Amino acid sequence: MNKEIIMNSTNEETRLVIREDNKVVELFVEAPEHERMVGDIYKGKVSRVLPGMQAAFIDIGHEQNAFLHFSDINPRYQEFFKKNNQNTRSKKYYDFNVEKDMKKGQDILVQIVKEPISTKGCRVTGEVTVPGRFVVLIPNQKHIGVSRKIYSHKERKRLKDIARQILPNDFGMIIRTVAEGKSDKELKKDMNDLLNAWNRMEPNIEQQKAPSLVYKDMSMASSIIRDIFTADITGVHVDSRKMMREISTYVKDVAPQLVHKISYYNGKEPIFDHFDVEQEIEKMTEPKAWFSNGGYIIIHPTEAMVSIDVNSGKFIGKKDHESNSLKVNLEASREIARQARLRDLGGLIVIDFIDVLEEENKRKIFLELKKEFAKDRSITKIEPMSRFGLIEMTRQRVRPEVILSMFEPCPKCEGSGLVPTIATTVSRIERWVQRYRSTKGDRRISIHVTPAVYDYMNEGRFSKRLRLMWKYWMKIVMVRDDQLDIGEFKVFDIKDKKTVELTGKKAA
Repeated sequence: MNKEIIMNSTNEETRLVIREDNKVVELFVEAPEHERMVGDIYKGKVSRVLPGMQAAFIDIGHEQNAFLHFSDINPRYQEFFKKNNQNTRSKKYYDFNVEKDMKKGQDILVQIVKEPISTKGCRVTGEVTVPGRFVVLIPNQKHIGVSRKIYSHKERKRLKDIARQILPNDFGMIIRTVAEGKSDKELKKDMNDLLNAWNRMEPNIEQQKAPSLVYKDMSMASSIIRDIFTADITGVHVDSRKMMREISTYVKDVAPQLVHKISYYNGKEPIFDHFDVEQEIEKMTEPKAWFSNGGYIIIHPTEAMVSIDVNSGKFIGKKDHESNSLKVNLEASREIARQARLRDLGGLIVIDFIDVLEEENKRKIFLELKKEFAKDRSITKIEPMSRFGLIEMTRQRVRPEVILSMFEPCPKCEGSGLVPTIATTVSRIERWVQRYRSTKGDRRISIHVTPAVYDYMNEGRFSKRLRLMWKYWMKIVMVRDDQLDIGEFKVFDIKDKKTVELTGKKAA
């Protein structure tokens, strides 16, 4: 498989894509106002403890308090502040009862694991970790874990033995997938770098007043290089000399054998145009995604879930209906996995496949979907196809959908994709007039409307404006106003020229 990383940097934002066999499978966007927060460590203050929700809310200095589930609280969380809080040392951590022992106003060290989404604040954990390239350091722990993607029992044992030899007291470690085959010298160097980072962090943890940021993880681009730049990456292309220097310096330190794969792009056309990436990104805003055999899927995110509908589209096929449906569904499975990674879809996902009757075909579709999502770095859980032809699955979400970092809701339709028709707006005007007359309001008003509504209301000899005047026995003057949005109208009292009401796109 040909796998590339392409980076584009401007004054306003940094964009990074991962391509597999010349198809974009992941997109990351970071702007100054939307910096990556996952991995950041805060000294926070307990704001509320809610046993009924099995959670606490933590003030970390953001507009919204962070959410901390009881299951994510380390019983030894006050050990981080033991120098300043001697009375906590007599309490054994195994006697800890979160509902009784955690109190409002206590300091707590937390790490962001999920960025704020919509109206929800960050999700945080009390199990603080410091990630490196080969290992993840865990303070106040003694656990040693090995990535599940390292399948060799012999290799797992070797790595655990190395970890036991190099780990200091009161620290745990998780050995990452990229550590497979690495020497004890390489692992020890990575661990020492993390220990140095932790030692620099400790004075801030003890001395800074909560809430405060005590550790900032790498930028988006650097963290991607740290986490996925391995020998299977065929090339990294960068169009910024500054970023090129940063990445090269880091890679020379942790994986010097990969430096030759990093190249600087200095072409005249934008880098994403050169690699045919920009066009694929533009298509992300469209709900419809086509695949090679002529079928397509419709992706519709909602507050509760993401629904995906599979359609045969232009695909005709040369076999029976069952075989044709299977072929479209298998192709759809591959495209769904790609689009889920590309758009960073998360939460509950429900897929409506084209109906197939044979159980073996249903199983093939399920297995194909699992195989494709196995390439995904996010955690996914997939259920077999139901008797209704639906597959339900969940995909881990740690950040808002990438499209939300590039686009904002339309101010005219307020994100619904719909605006009122002219007839609907005129009906709203009439209902407003009817309510106004029922309160014995003034008989003379002027109504400012959009040009389209103005033309509609004054069209013909017996215009709709005249009919409205006769029906409610009022003098109504229509005024064309180019400043109003679709669906808006503004009402003035003719006598004293005061605004009576400005009515927007919502039902009037």
